[in-house]
Amino acid sequence: MAVAGRVEGRLAVVTGAAGGLGQVFCASLAQQGARIVGVDIADQSATAAAVEAAGSEYVALELDITDESQCASMARTVQEGHGGAAIVVNNAGTFPVIPFAETTLDQWRAIHRLNVEGSFLVTRSLAPQLIAAGWGRIVFIASGAVWLGPPGMVAYTASKGALIGMMRALASELGGSGVTVNAITPGLTRTHTALTTAVRDQFDHVVSVQSIPRAEEPEDLASALLFLCDEGSGFVTGQAINVDGGAAKH
Repeated sequence: MAVAGRVEGRLAVVTGAAGGLGQVFCASLAQQGARIVGVDIADQSATAAAVEAAGSEYVALELDITDESQCASMARTVQEGHGGAAIVVNNAGTFPVIPFAETTLDQWRAIHRLNVEGSFLVTRSLAPQLIAAGWGRIVFIASGAVWLGPPGMVAYTASKGALIGMMRALASELGGSGVTVNAITPGLTRTHTALTTAVRDQFDHVVSVQSIPRAEEPEDLASALLFLCDEGSGFVTGQAINVDGGAAKH
């Protein structure tokens, strides 16, 4: 059952909710009493089960966050059907490993379209609901790659750097509205995607440069997210919290 938390009754919209970090974020917020709207193009049944097991409400919305009209429709559904968002977690993204010289313009654009434009469209669609309520939490999931600049991930790192810039400027713009805007920068994390793509070959190296000598798990990021979404964190904004086991001393 859900326990009374500092996000009790708040509605959280989480993108990339079907698995990995998104599933853990949804379940963690639900355990603190939040209601959850999950956004993904993939099946969200496992996340729904995790949220419902925590005793909270889960609504799955299937949509492409890079489509402006779909994001606008999502925002209307959230407002009219569920009372409006209070928390927005921009988690959806892609992280291909492509040597810079081999990166095509189409690949560059596709990475930025999902990682940057998708987060922009979701946030722009939902931010008015938070502003109107006079309370809100917006969290971007960026990457510790921004601080380390790993080879073979120039396009990805640039896209996550753009999220940091967006977060900082938006925090300034919304500072008087009761809405905070922050980011989390994870290290390489043991999600299904990471373990089944080219980045799986980087785990040994990443662990070797961390202060904490083990691979990062999705659950390692939950407390940072809950802190940023907490009722008591209203004076924390414009910050990028690095959670990578000490690989980057940011």
